[in-house]
Amino acid sequence: MIQPRRKLPPLNALRAFEVSGRRLNFRAAAEELGVTQGAVAQQVRALEDQLGLMLFQRFPRGLALTPQGAAYLADVTRAFDTLAEATGRLLARPETVTISVTPTVAAKLLIPRLAELNDALPEVELRTVATEALSDFDRDQVDIAVRLTRQPFPASLEARLLFRQELVAVASPHLIKGLPLPLTAEQLRKLPLLHDAHSHWPVFLRSHEKLPGAVFNHTTLALDAALAGQGVALACRAFVAADLEAGRLVQVTDATTTIEPDYFLVRKRSSSPRRAVDAVWGWCGARLSFN
Repeated sequence: MIQPRRKLPPLNALRAFEVSGRRLNFRAAAEELGVTQGAVAQQVRALEDQLGLMLFQRFPRGLALTPQGAAYLADVTRAFDTLAEATGRLLARPETVTISVTPTVAAKLLIPRLAELNDALPEVELRTVATEALSDFDRDQVDIAVRLTRQPFPASLEARLLFRQELVAVASPHLIKGLPLPLTAEQLRKLPLLHDAHSHWPVFLRSHEKLPGAVFNHTTLALDAALAGQGVALACRAFVAADLEAGRLVQVTDATTTIEPDYFLVRKRSSSPRRAVDAVWGWCGARLSFN
């Protein structure tokens, strides 16, 4: 038989003792605990019997702690205070919401706004999973996803359009310094082109031939190269809006191309969604949308 790790008196007996020690009256202790005076007296007597010590001196009008009882009360009170503080910290912890996004959405839209989200929803702890893989809401324990996809959606899913893919060609102002803007398609072809895994340059330039240039497996890497002055990148306007506004990138041609699929906010339908998930859903719909 496995022995208990700790030898502790029953919790109810300790509670009866702690309240009685504070109130120095079984009747007052019984009122605080919501039980009968006899039940409190019985619990305290059982505790004294188990310990083999007198914790109180009984008088007609109340109680007095014995020296052993006073010392024990200080320790028991400290233990109950520790439990109360631990419980308070547990209940005050933010509720976790998991969102699955593509690496580009994470780097260009979500991460720059995390401080804003924390200020707006301090009761929520956002867990971000950046992946190109399509998440399974149940298997991957994902609450919300941002995905490049098409309608229609299964009846089990709720979706909200965030933005369409309007492709724009961007470069560092240092790269195109001295060149008159906007550039023509021929001028653009003469500059180093930066390709990502989506490879939209042939569509953008209406070319059937292979276009030279550095190739990256993520749009964020191509944009980092553009910011470093290494060439011209092609990206969805939503991903470069902040860099264009700040002047870190410039749109080098007036030409744009809108392609499918679109970026949607997606979650499972639920008759009783968690409040924290609802809050993040509403925030993302408002702050990540470019419609």
